[in-house]
Amino acid sequence: MKKISSNIYQINLGWVNVFVIEDNGLTLIDTGTKGSMKKIFSAIKNAGKNPYDIKQIILTHAHPDHAGSAEEMKRMLGVPVMAHSEDAKIMAYGIACRKEICLTPGLKNWLIYELAIKRAGINIEPVCIDEQLNDHDLLPLLGGIRVIHTPGHSKGHISLLAENEEVLIAGDLLSNSTGLGLSVIYENMAEGISSILKVTNLDFDKMVFGHGRPILKDAGSIMRQAFVDYDYVLV
Repeated sequence: MKKISSNIYQINLGWVNVFVIEDNGLTLIDTGTKGSMKKIFSAIKNAGKNPYDIKQIILTHAHPDHAGSAEEMKRMLGVPVMAHSEDAKIMAYGIACRKEICLTPGLKNWLIYELAIKRAGINIEPVCIDEQLNDHDLLPLLGGIRVIHTPGHSKGHISLLAENEEVLIAGDLLSNSTGLGLSVIYENMAEGISSILKVTNLDFDKMVFGHGRPILKDAGSIMRQAFVDYDYVLV
């Protein structure tokens, strides 16, 4: 596990990251693709922690690379799973992706879509979401983690702001695989850009992503600079 801040850690599962928050036990943010539980447990154990201390799972969104192991881990651990109300509606039926997909321009994005995302399918094992999250909810972790509804990549996509540790867990709002930029796909591109601009108004120093490397200093400023002109796209 890579330490991001005092109590937030990143686990790299290959092409997707999940996160662990340590506060009165462990909270897992996202679960990776189907079959990722063993790798997540191993990473937690290698860091000297007990994976059975996971008390809850929070999903940033329904896509199969983020929610693919949610039901398996819920069964194994007997813990509640949380997600935004919009994506909770489809995950209950094992649906991970809506049919409306907008591919971000560029050869790299096309290749990732064709070689990875398209092959992953649109289904997961159905998972019942125990607690539905909404914009501005404050979770009792690390003195308060703010739920930020950031739709676009998916209708129920959320980011999480750990205010006291100045960390934004961005999910797939953006990616930082080959530099900070848009994610490969969005259900609604304009809505995704609006969500990015919404987040530029927040205060954070570090930023972590579902895909790519973390930004560990001045992340808020870097993001604002990177997307300073995107407001014109929406005019």
